[in-house]
Amino acid sequence: MTFPDDDKPHDECGIFGILGSSNAAELTYLGLYALQHRGQESAGIATSDGHRFSHHHGMGLVVNIFQNGEHSSLRGHIAIGHNRYSTAGSSSLDNAQPLIREYKRGPVAIAHNGNLVNAPRIRNDLQDDGSIFTCTSDTEVLIHLIARSPQKFLEDRIIDALSEVRGAYSVLFMGRSVLIGARDPYGFRPLWLGQLRGAHVLASETCAFDVIGAEPIREIAPGEIVVITEKDVQSIQFDHNPQRAMCIFEFIYLARPDSMIFNEIVNRPRRAFGRQLACEHPADADIVISVPDSANIAAIGYSEESGIPFEIGLNRNHYVGRTFIQPSQMMRERSVDIKLNPIRDVVEGKRVVVVEDSIMRGTNARKIVKLLRRRGKVKEVHFRVSSPRNCYPCFYGIDTPTRQELIASSHTTEEIRKYIEADTLGYLSIEGMLHCVKRPQDFCTACFDGHYPVEFSGQNRQQLSIEFTRGRDRD
Repeated sequence: MTFPDDDKPHDECGIFGILGSSNAAELTYLGLYALQHRGQESAGIATSDGHRFSHHHGMGLVVNIFQNGEHSSLRGHIAIGHNRYSTAGSSSLDNAQPLIREYKRGPVAIAHNGNLVNAPRIRNDLQDDGSIFTCTSDTEVLIHLIARSPQKFLEDRIIDALSEVRGAYSVLFMGRSVLIGARDPYGFRPLWLGQLRGAHVLASETCAFDVIGAEPIREIAPGEIVVITEKDVQSIQFDHNPQRAMCIFEFIYLARPDSMIFNEIVNRPRRAFGRQLACEHPADADIVISVPDSANIAAIGYSEESGIPFEIGLNRNHYVGRTFIQPSQMMRERSVDIKLNPIRDVVEGKRVVVVEDSIMRGTNARKIVKLLRRRGKVKEVHFRVSSPRNCYPCFYGIDTPTRQELIASSHTTEEIRKYIEADTLGYLSIEGMLHCVKRPQDFCTACFDGHYPVEFSGQNRQQLSIEFTRGRDRD
């Protein structure tokens, strides 16, 4: 079996906005820094002083894009910022957000986290009607819909636009004197409201509030718009959809463990996943280690429940990010060796439980097992995954592979174990995962069971229609 090199779901986007601070750009810079884990491809900040917009964006990490203090030249008491990992649209500066466009009532800036599943159809219809697009991001569709609305006020235009799109979105809009946040009716992606000395703040995760000293107020409700001006904060419930479909992968992998999203701190369910995993798949082993950093908390949970000591057995090179350029086949083959290295006096001769948060294509898991055997000299490797088998792609803002590339879609757990060369392999069950969260009926589990809560386009369907020659969804 051969599979592509990348074995992780790619991060989606991080958004941050503030109104009412003379240091709006600087605070947005700090907020984006705290949200860097949600997107490492590009970043940008747009500000308004009530009359004019200023902006700066670039490719790469926040610290590199603003390394010369470019945020200090962005004037205004309103700002929105964005960290991007592309799930729709190509990787280019044209797609870096916030997007800023001028329409007949003035400028508008937008920063979007999620994926609009019907954006290709709307885009084609708009182009047939004469609209001109300047980038390939699905976010630009929203700006065109806003511009075409007959409503007078920006918030009403936004409601018109959102009524036409389907999918996942937590999105920020900035006008000359207003900051607006909206969350889709299913609540796929998190969005929080906070306060800082009279200023109001919106962010994907509360860790962005902590870094600037803001206090969380509440999570924006699914189907809600908040309209923030210097006078007040107005809430509009534009959709009363009773169904919820919050992304469970936020708890598994995406969000920081110190953040509060979906009304609880991420650390609690992530640790509970590890505890449940230990109950479902015990191991006769000497130590528990994690694949750093996203599996650390689950590994601690596994250790607590099993009684097997937790150790730091793999050291991660934190200067190698997901934007690392692999210029040659040799570099691609060495990617795991560059990122991870066993701490030999911890793991040598030991029976090791390795806790990972997910397996997509299987290639990284295979490399990690080989690394532990070759360089770490371990005696046994018991691989444990703190999420269920990923059998289906996500169309709601996480850039997972196509179904054909997902190893669990066409191979049994035993076949995957043989491929990654582990002594044993165990995944958390869907039932066990849902047991670990509050209101399990409110979560989307489509990437595990194929039950998609929002209909998507024919193009997406092609990603599901693969031929199996060895059985279907076994094990």
